[in-house]
Amino acid sequence: MNRYPCRSAPCARLALSRRDRAQGALLQGLLVLLLFWLPLLALAGLPPPKDLNQRAGFDQRVGTQVPMSAHFRDANGHDVTLAELTDGKPTLLALGYYRCPNLCDLVLHGIAHALPDLRLRTGEDYQVVFVSIDPRETPADAQHAAQMLAKENPAAHVDRWHLLTGDQASIHALAQAVGFRYFFDKRNDQYAHAAGVVVLTGQGKVAQYFFGVGYPSAALRLALVGASHGKLGSLVDQLVLLCCGYDPSTGRYSLLIGRVMQILGMGFALLLLAGVFWFRRRERT
Repeated sequence: MNRYPCRSAPCARLALSRRDRAQGALLQGLLVLLLFWLPLLALAGLPPPKDLNQRAGFDQRVGTQVPMSAHFRDANGHDVTLAELTDGKPTLLALGYYRCPNLCDLVLHGIAHALPDLRLRTGEDYQVVFVSIDPRETPADAQHAAQMLAKENPAAHVDRWHLLTGDQASIHALAQAVGFRYFFDKRNDQYAHAAGVVVLTGQGKVAQYFFGVGYPSAALRLALVGASHGKLGSLVDQLVLLCCGYDPSTGRYSLLIGRVMQILGMGFALLLLAGVFWFRRRERT
């Protein structure tokens, strides 16, 4: 083997050719990376619309009747209505879309994490409904989301949920009824929307809202018990609902001092009457 470097013209040309090819490959790689990352960086740097708060959010419409006869498609492609799915049971309703890269996945997982601690039977005591706001999505998208969610949250019984898709008219009617404002942003091909859960009564009226992506199990249980009009819950739940009230401004239950004082006052009055009755009866005997 020749240990001395080749100094001939052919060898020099070969070395330059290899170096040129290596530099060319490096430049091509950098160009591909730039073509791939520049659009992503451009999207990430998009400022939010100036009227975002006016076009996306939640308007609390407690007591409003939702369109229970609106038609949607379930994950199996069957045509269904909200009345058929809820079957007179209180319902946890959420809106979003299955291909959402931001909040919707967190909303679904937030619901799934809260349900095992409710001590209520999904599909029997209450229903869970998620409706896509994107009319382009199909039952296949809903089925894929259900499979992924069930795999990651087996205790949530996702197989008893109702993941729906629908046409623009049905989606708009439902969103308007519950005060869910959203819009499609063409700049990034995404929907801008709020995150939260709406509690419906068995008759399909809005009973309560939970905002964000985390939902306390105890508060969800109380909301479902209240929305059932006495069909769900224990005596303790009823007493807690007597002492606590739903605050629409915060979306939480808070202690009602006035109501607690009324209950204590009534209890004291009953004890006083019982004591007077006992003393009079003792005097007679």
